[in-house]
Amino acid sequence: MTYAPKERSERTVRELASRARNASRALVKVSNENRNEILMSVAKAIEDSTQKILEANGRDCQLSKPTLEAGKMSSAMFARLKVSERGIREMAGRVRGVARLADPLGRRLSVTELDEGLVLYKESCPLGVIGIVFESRPDVVPQVGALALKSGNAVLLKAGAEASRTNEALVEIWHDCLARFPAVPQDSLCLLHTRSDVMELLTLDRDVDLVIPRGSRDLVEFVARNSRIPVLEHGEGICHVYIDRAADFEKALKITFDSKVQYPAACNAAETLLVHQDIAREFLPRIATKLIAAGVEMRGCSQTVRLLGEVSISHASERDWAMEYSDLILSVKIVNDLPEAITHIHRYGSGHTETIVTEDFDAARRFMDEVDAAGVYHKASTRFADGFRYGLGAELGISTGKLHARGPVGLDGLTTYKYKLFGDGHIVADYCSAARHFTHRAVE
Repeated sequence: MTYAPKERSERTVRELASRARNASRALVKVSNENRNEILMSVAKAIEDSTQKILEANGRDCQLSKPTLEAGKMSSAMFARLKVSERGIREMAGRVRGVARLADPLGRRLSVTELDEGLVLYKESCPLGVIGIVFESRPDVVPQVGALALKSGNAVLLKAGAEASRTNEALVEIWHDCLARFPAVPQDSLCLLHTRSDVMELLTLDRDVDLVIPRGSRDLVEFVARNSRIPVLEHGEGICHVYIDRAADFEKALKITFDSKVQYPAACNAAETLLVHQDIAREFLPRIATKLIAAGVEMRGCSQTVRLLGEVSISHASERDWAMEYSDLILSVKIVNDLPEAITHIHRYGSGHTETIVTEDFDAARRFMDEVDAAGVYHKASTRFADGFRYGLGAELGISTGKLHARGPVGLDGLTTYKYKLFGDGHIVADYCSAARHFTHRAVE
């Protein structure tokens, strides 16, 4: 069966969510081997449909160019919209990566003997139905689809209109594969189409268990304000690189450059460079030369501007320190010491990813222990903050919150747990009357 966007759009979001709930209950009965077989089939189908995906994406990009030229779409969003042959291979690779992961369901998290013959098991299980609201990036579709299927969840996707044709092509490929596996309902992955669909989705707390918004701060805040469903917020990425007084300059140059330039549109790209005052005079001219040659615009504190000169760098405003540029722009600040660097990060950072470059182990340990962020690194690029690079196969986004999931959200973030109690005629009255007594013994 071929996915028909028009036919899907005629159903109400409430009906789609109800169907997704029923699909999630069917998914619980699908074996891990069957789920993996489907994912491997989807990965091959994505590669086989390269031309179809590129043609759909070409139309999306062409239609988005006037919006880009009018300044209504950022260059970062346009970069995330574009799909290449390499990007399609990566989509397929991430689906295969998820298939190769261990089964996240039915894992025994703990076993407690409450009394002889009365044993309590804590086991992992799916969340149920997940709603994903995201902007621009078509690669979200196969990543989310793979993680949802592997973890036994149904998913409702609402993407930005700018990528509608690409997303419809990817969902059609997905549904064509599911048609060959009747154990998995096609309603386990549905694509929503309009903004009004989002508003209705956010009211369906009986059928949808979790909503994950991926995109701008405005999108995330809008969803969080208007949802009756728990929201796992994908926070913005205001990431810092701190170059300590004991840094190895060659490592510092490579890490700073990679964190900013390798892919500036990503949420894990560095937005601010902090440099210890003791090495600023020697280090900053070297990194500035490298960054400017790569087309990076630098905005610095007054001390940095005096050191580099206004030809190389402009003055940073207070707003710059809290700005997620998602572009080839970097704010730079000279700090007196490590505590000032940490204070700056806590004041302006988003709790995403922070890194220190130093050969001083005590300084590194203090930074790693004291900085409050989902990812804290030592001598490594902030760009490593990614589910695939963490070995999670793929990710639904990066959570900067602290409840349920933090950092790249993979399979674990899509599971919860249930308690299974096995008894043999046990009743509470016996324990209230002291006829029986709890042992509460942990079982290996």
